[in-house]
Order: sequence, then structure tokens, then C-alpha cells
Amino acid sequence: MKKIQMRITGLLAAVIGVALLGGLVAGVADADETGGPGGRLQAPTQQAPHPKTIVKVTGDAANGFGVHYLDGTAEFPPTDSEAAAECGEYDRVIERVRCRTEVRTWYHDLASMQWTIRYFKAKLRDASSDEGGAAG
Repeated sequence: MKKIQMRITGLLAAVIGVALLGGLVAGVADADETGGPGGRLQAPTQQAPHPKTIVKVTGDAANGFGVHYLDGTAEFPPTDSEAAAECGEYDRVIERVRCRTEVRTWYHDLASMQWTIRYFKAKLRDASSDEGGAAG
């Protein structure tokens, strides 16, 4: 059971990282070459993304999620029913409630992350097609 909590905690940290990355992408999307608002979308050039940057989330809570990283690795946390069953193994009620709450939060955050990744990929695609249309 501790193993599942460690996985959930680690992946929640990744969710927070994606949220921060989303803010960075949104900020870059609103800046032009001189840093002013309203310009073209540009990729950040300061540093390469971390290899454990989440690039894709597949699946759903009932059937299981897949979390895919930039370095080509992937993690597949247990389904919501498997995680909830493991939560039932705790002796104290408060521990079971805490575990179930963490599991619900975790799967909600994964679903939100799927939406966020799709949104920013679409913005990047639109920005690159706008650039291509202006040049041609």
C-alpha cells in the first residue's frame, strides 16, 4: 500500500510540473521576439526540457491511465478500482478515507492533465499553421 502512495505522490508532483509548464507555454505564447505581448508563439530556448516531462496521458480512471514521458518511458498506475481496493487494506478508517481521497484526486488530476496537454498541442499546431500561412 505504501508503494501505491509513493507512486501517487510522485505522479502528483509530475502533474504540478505540467501545470507549471503550461503556465510557461502560455506565457511564451503571449510574447513576441522582444518579449512584448501579442506576438507569435515561440518555444523557450533557455534549456532543454527535462527527460521526465510528461508528453502524453492515455486512458481513463476505470481502465487505467498511461503516463508517457519525453525520454520514451511510461508508467501505468493501477486502475481506480485496484487503487481503491488497496486503500481498503488500511486498518484505521481515517487512513482508508485519506487513501481514497488521494486516489480520487489523482485520477481527476490525470484527466485534467490530458485536457491541458491536448489544449497546448492544439495551440502550438495553430501557431505553426498561422506562421506557415503568413510565409506562403
